[in-house]
Amino acid sequence: MSKPPFRADHVGSLLRPAALKEARAQFAAGKIDAGALKAVEDREIDRIVAKQEEVGLESCTDGEFRRSWWHLDFLWGLDCVEKLDLGEGVSFSGMKTRAEGVQVTGRIGFSSHLHVEHFKYLAARTKATAKVTIPAPSAIYGRPTTIPIDKAIYPTLEGMFDDLGQAYAKAVRAFADAGCRYLQLDEVFIAMLCDENYRQQMRDRGDDPDRLGVIYGDLINMAMSDIPADMTITMHLCRGNYRSTWQGQGGYEKVQEILFNRINVHGYFMEYDSERAGGFEPLRLLPKNKKVVLGLVTTKTGELEGKDVIKRRIEEAARHAPLDQLCLSGQCGFASTEEGNTLAEEEQWAKLRMIVDVSKEVWGSA
Repeated sequence: MSKPPFRADHVGSLLRPAALKEARAQFAAGKIDAGALKAVEDREIDRIVAKQEEVGLESCTDGEFRRSWWHLDFLWGLDCVEKLDLGEGVSFSGMKTRAEGVQVTGRIGFSSHLHVEHFKYLAARTKATAKVTIPAPSAIYGRPTTIPIDKAIYPTLEGMFDDLGQAYAKAVRAFADAGCRYLQLDEVFIAMLCDENYRQQMRDRGDDPDRLGVIYGDLINMAMSDIPADMTITMHLCRGNYRSTWQGQGGYEKVQEILFNRINVHGYFMEYDSERAGGFEPLRLLPKNKKVVLGLVTTKTGELEGKDVIKRRIEEAARHAPLDQLCLSGQCGFASTEEGNTLAEEEQWAKLRMIVDVSKEVWGSA
């Protein structure tokens, strides 16, 4: 496949090496300056770029090595979106995250963003297709907690969502103008709408879960409303990924119409590594001009799946959508936050190499 998503692809984040974790700790403690931290980031990004090319991936990311979170670092770079101390972390299965979040202090906008410069660094160092991952717009509102929003600026949510969509359109265009032709929107909260417990949490907060799905879908369409014709936008769906834990469960049926009939993305990275994600039946709605990247390989543990097991799962999916419209990847990133999942780097690379190998055996190319 000459255009992304590729037969063998990956969600994006990679385990942070010990040297990078140590440098970030030293920077936080004031022992090294920003320049010294960047030097370590550059070196480690160069290393994992080469490694991705070595295992045969056609898409290449910087592993999100310059970030602490999959979403917050990007959101904090938007105009009038600021860091918030939550006092208590968000609950996952068995633990809580660090207690950081967002607050909206004025009109949301996009002026510039460090992540655009991060993309330029990556693109200059890979022969593969440089891929950018950013949170979907729903990440600013989707956590089941109260989001501080300046009511003097946004007396209604409609105004905030409109500004948010326009800010995202400018951000995506900025990546495009920098040369990006493969951008992924990480969409946890549409996937979380498949979970009845989460839906009830949102009702308790005063929101209508069904209406939120429509809003989130429309925000994605706004985000990609000014892209060049040769740019690919995909969305990644998962039900939480923090240090190998998760948040939600439930098949895609509750959101299948929004996913496949309302959202204009070119492809979907869909979590499918466990029963928590349900069956493949919703894939029957996949439009003929779009692709689904099957997240059949778990990134939460180091145990390597058998090739035959993965091939059988691909065959099952192909009963509901044409094989030619399917691809293969891990179910999520390996390190949605800098802590990373509970597996070793060697196990991470073994999984990515296996994804490439299986893709060649199934489709004849990676």
